[in-house]
Amino acid sequence: MNWTLAQRAEKMNPSVIREILKVTELPGIISFAGGLPSPQTFPIDAMREASERVLSQDGKAALQYAASEGYAPLREWVAQDLLKQGMNVSPDQVLITTGSQQGLDLVAKILIDAGSRILVETPTYLGALQAFTPMEPTVVSVDSDEHGVDAADLRAKVGTGADKARFVYLLPNFQNPTGRTMTEERRAAVAQLAIETGLPIIEDNPYGDLWFDAPPAPSLSSRHPDGSVYLGSFSKILAPGLRLGYLVAPKALYPKLLQAKQAADLHTPSFNQRVVAEVIKDGFIDRHVPTIRALYKQQCEAMLAALDREMAGLGLTWNRPAGGMFLWVQLPAGLKAIPLLDKAVKKGVAFVPGSAFYATHEEGGANESTLRLSFVTATVDQINTGMAALAAAIRESLSSK
Repeated sequence: MNWTLAQRAEKMNPSVIREILKVTELPGIISFAGGLPSPQTFPIDAMREASERVLSQDGKAALQYAASEGYAPLREWVAQDLLKQGMNVSPDQVLITTGSQQGLDLVAKILIDAGSRILVETPTYLGALQAFTPMEPTVVSVDSDEHGVDAADLRAKVGTGADKARFVYLLPNFQNPTGRTMTEERRAAVAQLAIETGLPIIEDNPYGDLWFDAPPAPSLSSRHPDGSVYLGSFSKILAPGLRLGYLVAPKALYPKLLQAKQAADLHTPSFNQRVVAEVIKDGFIDRHVPTIRALYKQQCEAMLAALDREMAGLGLTWNRPAGGMFLWVQLPAGLKAIPLLDKAVKKGVAFVPGSAFYATHEEGGANESTLRLSFVTATVDQINTGMAALAAAIRESLSSK
Protein backbone atom coordinates (compact mmCIF):
# COMPACT_ATOMS: atom_id res chain seq x y z
CA MET A 1 0.00 0.00 0.00
CA ASN A 2 1.41 3.39 -1.01
CA TRP A 3 0.41 5.91 1.67
CA THR A 4 0.63 9.58 0.73
CA LEU A 5 1.61 11.58 3.79
CA ALA A 6 0.46 15.12 4.47
CA GLN A 7 3.20 17.73 4.25
CA ARG A 8 2.87 18.36 8.00
CA ALA A 9 3.55 14.68 8.70
CA GLU A 10 6.80 14.91 6.77
CA LYS A 11 7.91 17.61 9.19
CA MET A 12 7.32 15.47 12.29
CA ASN A 13 10.42 14.03 13.95
CA PRO A 14 10.91 11.59 16.82
CA SER A 15 11.75 13.02 20.21
CA VAL A 16 15.49 12.83 20.75
CA ILE A 17 14.85 12.44 24.46
CA ARG A 18 12.45 9.54 23.95
CA GLU A 19 15.04 7.80 21.80
CA ILE A 20 17.74 8.31 24.44
CA LEU A 21 15.39 6.95 27.12
CA LYS A 22 15.41 3.63 25.28
CA VAL A 23 19.16 3.48 25.92
CA THR A 24 18.66 4.25 29.60
CA GLU A 25 16.51 1.14 29.98
CA LEU A 26 19.60 -1.01 29.49
CA PRO A 27 20.78 -2.71 32.69
CA GLY A 28 23.27 -0.72 34.73
CA ILE A 29 22.71 2.68 33.11
CA ILE A 30 22.46 5.66 35.47
CA SER A 31 20.23 8.13 33.68
CA PHE A 32 20.36 11.90 34.01
CA ALA A 33 18.50 12.12 30.70
CA GLY A 34 14.77 11.91 31.28
CA GLY A 35 12.60 14.74 32.50
CA LEU A 36 10.73 12.31 34.71
CA PRO A 37 9.52 13.26 38.18
CA SER A 38 10.79 11.07 40.97
CA PRO A 39 8.40 8.16 41.58
CA GLN A 40 9.22 8.56 45.28
CA THR A 41 6.99 11.64 45.20
CA PHE A 42 3.88 9.90 43.84
CA PRO A 43 1.07 9.97 46.45
CA ILE A 44 -0.03 6.39 45.89
CA ASP A 45 -2.01 5.98 49.10
CA ALA A 46 -3.86 9.26 48.60
CA MET A 47 -4.67 8.26 45.01
CA ARG A 48 -5.93 4.86 46.07
CA GLU A 49 -8.20 6.30 48.75
CA ALA A 50 -9.51 9.02 46.42
CA SER A 51 -10.19 6.48 43.67
CA GLU A 52 -12.25 4.38 46.04
CA ARG A 53 -14.25 7.41 47.18
CA VAL A 54 -14.90 8.57 43.63
CA LEU A 55 -16.09 5.14 42.51
CA SER A 56 -18.26 4.57 45.57
CA GLN A 57 -19.80 8.03 45.69
CA ASP A 58 -20.15 8.96 42.02
CA GLY A 59 -18.81 6.07 39.97
CA LYS A 60 -21.30 6.31 37.13
CA ALA A 61 -20.46 9.95 36.41
CA ALA A 62 -16.74 9.31 36.82
CA LEU A 63 -16.84 6.62 34.13
CA GLN A 64 -19.11 8.53 31.74
CA TYR A 65 -18.40 11.07 29.02
CA ALA A 66 -18.09 14.59 30.43
CA ALA A 67 -17.88 18.26 29.51
CA SER A 68 -15.00 19.24 27.25
CA GLU A 69 -14.12 22.18 29.50
CA GLY A 70 -13.31 19.85 32.37
CA TYR A 71 -14.67 18.90 35.80
CA ALA A 72 -16.08 22.05 37.40
CA PRO A 73 -14.61 21.59 40.93
CA LEU A 74 -11.15 21.03 39.41
CA ARG A 75 -11.43 24.16 37.28
CA GLU A 76 -12.49 26.11 40.36
CA TRP A 77 -9.48 24.79 42.28
CA VAL A 78 -7.12 25.85 39.47
CA ALA A 79 -8.56 29.36 39.35
CA GLN A 80 -8.16 29.71 43.12
CA ASP A 81 -4.63 28.26 43.13
CA LEU A 82 -3.47 30.70 40.45
CA LEU A 83 -3.93 33.57 42.87
CA LYS A 84 -0.45 32.68 44.17
CA GLN A 85 0.87 33.41 40.66
CA GLY A 86 -0.70 36.86 40.86
CA MET A 87 -3.46 35.81 38.46
CA ASN A 88 -7.12 36.70 38.94
CA VAL A 89 -9.04 34.39 36.59
CA SER A 90 -12.47 32.84 36.60
CA PRO A 91 -13.06 29.07 36.31
CA ASP A 92 -14.66 29.57 32.89
CA GLN A 93 -11.23 30.62 31.60
CA VAL A 94 -9.74 27.25 32.66
CA LEU A 95 -9.64 24.37 30.19
CA ILE A 96 -8.55 20.98 31.56
CA THR A 97 -6.17 19.28 29.12
CA THR A 98 -4.69 15.83 28.71
CA GLY A 99 -1.33 16.91 30.02
CA SER A 100 -0.02 20.41 29.43
CA GLN A 101 1.54 19.01 26.24
CA GLN A 102 -1.97 18.95 24.80
CA GLY A 103 -2.24 22.63 25.64
CA LEU A 104 0.73 23.30 23.37
CA ASP A 105 -0.91 21.29 20.61
CA LEU A 106 -4.17 23.23 20.93
CA VAL A 107 -2.34 26.56 20.87
CA ALA A 108 -0.47 25.49 17.75
CA LYS A 109 -3.66 24.48 15.96
CA ILE A 110 -5.52 27.73 16.54
CA LEU A 111 -2.69 30.29 16.34
CA ILE A 112 -0.26 29.03 13.69
CA ASP A 113 -0.66 29.09 9.92
CA ALA A 114 1.95 27.75 7.52
CA GLY A 115 4.75 30.31 7.45
CA SER A 116 3.63 32.14 10.59
CA ARG A 117 6.49 33.52 12.65
CA ILE A 118 6.65 32.38 16.26
CA LEU A 119 9.31 33.30 18.79
CA VAL A 120 11.02 31.01 21.27
CA GLU A 121 13.82 31.21 23.83
CA THR A 122 17.33 29.96 23.13
CA PRO A 123 17.31 27.07 23.93
CA THR A 124 13.69 25.99 24.47
CA TYR A 125 11.53 23.00 25.38
CA LEU A 126 11.80 20.26 22.77
CA GLY A 127 8.19 19.14 23.27
CA ALA A 128 6.94 22.61 22.33
CA LEU A 129 8.95 22.53 19.12
CA GLN A 130 7.40 19.14 18.34
CA ALA A 131 3.90 20.51 18.94
CA PHE A 132 4.46 23.62 16.83
CA THR A 133 6.36 22.10 13.89
CA PRO A 134 3.46 20.24 12.18
CA MET A 135 1.66 23.57 11.73
CA GLU A 136 4.65 24.64 9.60
CA PRO A 137 5.63 27.89 11.31
CA THR A 138 8.80 29.88 10.88
CA VAL A 139 10.40 29.49 14.30
CA VAL A 140 12.66 32.36 15.33
CA SER A 141 15.04 32.00 18.27
CA VAL A 142 15.38 34.99 20.59
CA ASP A 143 18.65 35.62 22.39
CA SER A 144 18.56 34.46 26.01
CA ASP A 145 20.90 34.41 28.98
CA GLU A 146 20.90 33.24 32.59
CA HIS A 147 18.15 35.79 33.38
CA GLY A 148 15.79 34.54 30.67
CA VAL A 149 14.83 35.83 27.26
CA ASP A 150 16.54 39.07 26.19
CA ALA A 151 13.91 41.81 26.01
CA ALA A 152 15.84 43.96 23.52
CA ASP A 153 16.28 41.10 21.05
CA LEU A 154 12.65 40.09 21.58
CA ARG A 155 11.52 43.61 20.63
CA ALA A 156 13.72 43.50 17.54
CA LYS A 157 12.13 40.25 16.39
CA VAL A 158 8.43 40.95 17.04
CA GLY A 159 7.97 42.21 13.50
CA THR A 160 5.10 44.21 12.01
CA GLY A 161 2.13 43.76 9.71
CA ALA A 162 1.79 40.39 8.02
CA ASP A 163 5.25 39.45 9.30
CA LYS A 164 4.40 40.08 12.96
CA ALA A 165 5.04 37.14 15.27
CA ARG A 166 1.93 35.23 16.30
CA PHE A 167 3.28 34.73 19.83
CA VAL A 168 6.33 34.22 21.98
CA TYR A 169 6.62 30.94 23.88
CA LEU A 170 8.31 31.24 27.28
CA LEU A 171 9.08 29.09 30.33
CA PRO A 172 9.95 31.65 33.02
CA ASN A 173 10.39 29.26 35.96
CA PHE A 174 13.19 26.65 36.20
CA GLN A 175 13.15 26.32 32.45
CA ASN A 176 13.43 23.05 30.57
CA PRO A 177 16.20 22.49 29.51
CA THR A 178 18.40 25.04 31.29
CA GLY A 179 16.86 25.25 34.77
CA ARG A 180 17.16 29.06 34.66
CA THR A 181 14.52 31.41 36.08
CA MET A 182 13.50 34.73 34.57
CA THR A 183 14.26 37.62 36.90
CA GLU A 184 11.65 40.10 38.09
CA GLU A 185 13.32 42.87 36.08
CA ARG A 186 13.24 40.77 32.91
CA ARG A 187 9.60 39.75 33.47
CA ALA A 188 8.57 43.37 33.84
CA ALA A 189 10.41 44.32 30.65
CA VAL A 190 8.99 41.42 28.63
CA ALA A 191 5.44 42.06 29.81
CA GLN A 192 5.68 45.77 29.04
CA LEU A 193 7.09 45.01 25.60
CA ALA A 194 4.27 42.55 24.92
CA ILE A 195 1.65 45.11 25.93
CA GLU A 196 3.21 47.85 23.80
CA THR A 197 3.58 45.69 20.70
CA GLY A 198 0.47 43.53 21.10
CA LEU A 199 2.60 40.39 21.20
CA PRO A 200 0.75 37.40 22.71
CA ILE A 201 2.60 35.33 25.31
CA ILE A 202 2.32 31.57 25.73
CA GLU A 203 3.54 31.00 29.28
CA ASP A 204 4.39 27.39 30.14
CA ASN A 205 4.82 26.77 33.87
CA PRO A 206 5.03 23.06 34.73
CA TYR A 207 7.88 23.54 37.22
CA GLY A 208 6.88 26.73 39.06
CA ASP A 209 5.89 24.97 42.30
CA LEU A 210 9.24 23.20 42.55
CA TRP A 211 11.23 26.06 44.10
CA PHE A 212 13.82 25.25 46.74
CA ASP A 213 14.07 28.27 49.03
CA ALA A 214 11.77 30.98 47.66
CA PRO A 215 8.96 31.07 45.10
CA PRO A 216 9.63 32.73 41.74
CA ALA A 217 8.28 36.16 40.85
CA PRO A 218 4.64 36.54 39.73
CA SER A 219 3.74 35.12 36.34
CA LEU A 220 3.94 36.93 33.03
CA SER A 221 0.25 36.19 32.54
CA SER A 222 -0.62 38.22 35.64
CA ARG A 223 1.01 41.23 33.98
CA HIS A 224 -0.58 40.77 30.54
CA PRO A 225 -3.81 38.85 31.22
CA ASP A 226 -5.64 39.74 27.99
CA GLY A 227 -2.63 38.76 25.90
CA SER A 228 -1.47 35.53 27.51
CA VAL A 229 -2.24 31.82 27.53
CA TYR A 230 -0.99 30.13 30.67
CA LEU A 231 -0.21 26.39 30.78
CA GLY A 232 0.00 24.36 33.99
CA SER A 233 0.35 20.71 34.93
CA PHE A 234 -0.36 18.21 37.68
CA SER A 235 2.40 15.94 36.35
CA LYS A 236 5.20 17.43 38.43
CA ILE A 237 3.27 17.83 41.70
CA LEU A 238 1.15 14.64 41.67
CA ALA A 239 1.85 12.06 38.96
CA PRO A 240 2.63 12.30 35.23
CA GLY A 241 0.77 9.09 34.41
CA LEU A 242 -2.53 10.87 35.05
CA ARG A 243 -1.89 13.05 31.99
CA LEU A 244 -3.64 15.98 33.58
CA GLY A 245 -2.91 19.61 32.83
CA TYR A 246 -4.74 22.83 32.15
CA LEU A 247 -4.60 26.07 30.26
CA VAL A 248 -5.98 29.48 31.12
CA ALA A 249 -6.96 31.72 28.24
CA PRO A 250 -8.56 35.12 27.72
CA LYS A 251 -12.29 34.82 27.15
CA ALA A 252 -11.94 36.00 23.54
CA LEU A 253 -9.63 33.08 22.73
CA TYR A 254 -11.12 30.36 24.92
CA PRO A 255 -13.93 29.18 22.56
CA LYS A 256 -11.52 28.27 19.77
CA LEU A 257 -9.23 26.40 22.14
CA LEU A 258 -12.28 24.53 23.41
CA GLN A 259 -13.30 23.60 19.88
CA ALA A 260 -9.80 22.30 19.16
CA LYS A 261 -9.99 20.28 22.39
CA GLN A 262 -13.33 18.78 21.36
CA ALA A 263 -11.88 17.73 18.02
CA ALA A 264 -8.79 16.22 19.65
CA ASP A 265 -10.27 13.96 22.35
CA LEU A 266 -13.74 15.21 23.39
CA HIS A 267 -12.53 15.61 26.97
CA THR A 268 -9.76 14.65 29.38
CA PRO A 269 -10.58 11.41 31.25
CA SER A 270 -13.41 12.06 33.72
CA PHE A 271 -12.14 9.57 36.26
CA ASN A 272 -8.67 11.11 36.44
CA GLN A 273 -10.09 14.59 36.89
CA ARG A 274 -12.41 13.53 39.71
CA VAL A 275 -9.70 11.59 41.50
CA VAL A 276 -7.33 14.56 41.43
CA ALA A 277 -10.08 16.92 42.56
CA GLU A 278 -10.79 14.56 45.47
CA VAL A 279 -7.12 14.34 46.43
CA ILE A 280 -6.45 18.07 46.43
CA LYS A 281 -9.72 19.43 47.82
CA ASP A 282 -8.53 19.66 51.46
CA GLY A 283 -5.15 21.36 51.04
CA PHE A 284 -3.21 18.21 50.14
CA ILE A 285 -1.00 20.07 47.63
CA ASP A 286 0.18 22.50 50.29
CA ARG A 287 1.28 19.56 52.43
CA HIS A 288 2.64 17.37 49.66
CA VAL A 289 4.66 19.71 47.44
CA PRO A 290 7.11 20.78 50.20
CA THR A 291 8.23 17.14 50.43
CA ILE A 292 9.00 17.19 46.70
CA ARG A 293 10.93 20.44 47.03
CA ALA A 294 13.01 19.06 49.89
CA LEU A 295 13.90 15.90 47.96
CA TYR A 296 14.78 17.73 44.75
CA LYS A 297 16.84 20.32 46.59
CA GLN A 298 18.87 17.53 48.22
CA GLN A 299 19.42 15.84 44.87
CA CYS A 300 20.32 19.11 43.14
CA GLU A 301 22.86 19.95 45.84
CA ALA A 302 24.34 16.46 45.52
CA MET A 303 24.74 16.87 41.76
CA LEU A 304 26.28 20.32 42.10
CA ALA A 305 28.73 19.01 44.70
CA ALA A 306 29.60 16.06 42.44
CA LEU A 307 30.15 18.40 39.50
CA ASP A 308 32.41 20.62 41.62
CA ARG A 309 34.39 17.56 42.70
CA GLU A 310 34.55 15.44 39.56
CA MET A 311 34.82 18.14 36.86
CA ALA A 312 37.54 20.22 38.52
CA GLY A 313 40.10 21.31 35.92
CA LEU A 314 38.15 19.98 32.93
CA GLY A 315 36.92 23.34 31.68
CA LEU A 316 33.18 22.80 32.12
CA THR A 317 30.73 25.40 33.40
CA TRP A 318 27.20 24.93 34.72
CA ASN A 319 24.41 26.87 36.40
CA ARG A 320 23.01 26.46 39.90
CA PRO A 321 19.21 26.32 39.58
CA ALA A 322 16.93 27.59 42.35
CA GLY A 323 14.33 24.91 41.70
CA GLY A 324 12.92 22.57 39.09
CA MET A 325 14.47 19.38 37.77
CA PHE A 326 17.38 20.32 35.48
CA LEU A 327 20.73 21.99 35.22
CA TRP A 328 22.65 23.02 32.12
CA VAL A 329 26.27 22.24 31.35
CA GLN A 330 28.63 23.92 28.89
CA LEU A 331 31.42 21.62 27.75
CA PRO A 332 34.93 22.85 26.89
CA ALA A 333 35.35 24.39 23.44
CA GLY A 334 35.51 21.78 20.72
CA LEU A 335 33.96 18.98 22.78
CA LYS A 336 30.56 18.01 21.39
CA ALA A 337 27.86 16.37 23.46
CA ILE A 338 26.56 13.78 20.96
CA PRO A 339 29.90 11.92 20.54
CA LEU A 340 30.41 12.27 24.30
CA LEU A 341 27.08 10.56 24.93
CA ASP A 342 28.32 7.39 23.20
CA LYS A 343 31.35 7.27 25.47
CA ALA A 344 29.28 8.05 28.54
CA VAL A 345 26.75 5.28 27.87
CA LYS A 346 29.60 2.79 27.57
CA LYS A 347 30.64 3.88 31.06
CA GLY A 348 27.09 3.49 32.38
CA VAL A 349 25.71 7.03 32.42
CA ALA A 350 23.34 8.97 30.11
CA PHE A 351 22.35 12.61 29.54
CA VAL A 352 20.58 14.64 26.84
CA PRO A 353 22.73 16.56 24.34
CA GLY A 354 21.75 20.21 24.46
CA SER A 355 21.54 20.69 20.69
CA ALA A 356 18.13 18.97 20.70
CA PHE A 357 16.61 22.03 22.40
CA TYR A 358 17.49 24.63 19.79
CA ALA A 359 14.91 25.78 17.26
CA THR A 360 17.36 25.85 14.39
CA HIS A 361 20.10 23.39 13.55
CA GLU A 362 21.58 25.38 10.72
CA GLU A 363 25.24 26.30 10.94
CA GLY A 364 25.80 27.96 14.30
CA GLY A 365 22.14 27.66 15.29
CA ALA A 366 22.54 25.04 18.00
CA ASN A 367 25.19 24.86 20.68
CA GLU A 368 26.51 21.33 20.27
CA SER A 369 28.74 21.65 23.33
CA THR A 370 25.90 21.77 25.86
CA LEU A 371 24.01 19.08 27.74
CA ARG A 372 21.05 18.80 30.09
CA LEU A 373 21.26 16.89 33.35
CA SER A 374 18.20 15.86 35.35
CA PHE A 375 18.88 15.32 39.04
CA VAL A 376 15.50 14.16 40.35
CA THR A 377 15.28 10.44 39.55
CA ALA A 378 18.74 9.39 40.75
CA THR A 379 19.75 8.69 44.33
CA VAL A 380 22.66 10.57 45.85
CA ASP A 381 24.84 7.47 45.45
CA GLN A 382 23.84 7.16 41.80
CA ILE A 383 24.57 10.85 41.27
CA ASN A 384 28.06 10.43 42.71
CA THR A 385 28.75 7.30 40.65
CA GLY A 386 27.26 8.77 37.49
CA MET A 387 29.17 12.04 37.73
CA ALA A 388 32.44 10.14 38.18
CA ALA A 389 31.63 8.08 35.08
CA LEU A 390 30.73 11.19 33.08
CA ALA A 391 33.97 12.86 34.13
CA ALA A 392 35.89 9.78 32.98
CA ALA A 393 34.15 9.95 29.59
CA ILE A 394 35.01 13.66 29.29
CA ARG A 395 38.69 13.03 30.15
CA GLU A 396 38.78 10.27 27.54
CA SER A 397 37.25 12.59 24.94
CA LEU A 398 39.63 15.43 25.75
CA SER A 399 42.66 13.16 25.56
CA SER A 400 41.62 11.90 22.11
CA LYS A 401 41.15 15.39 20.62
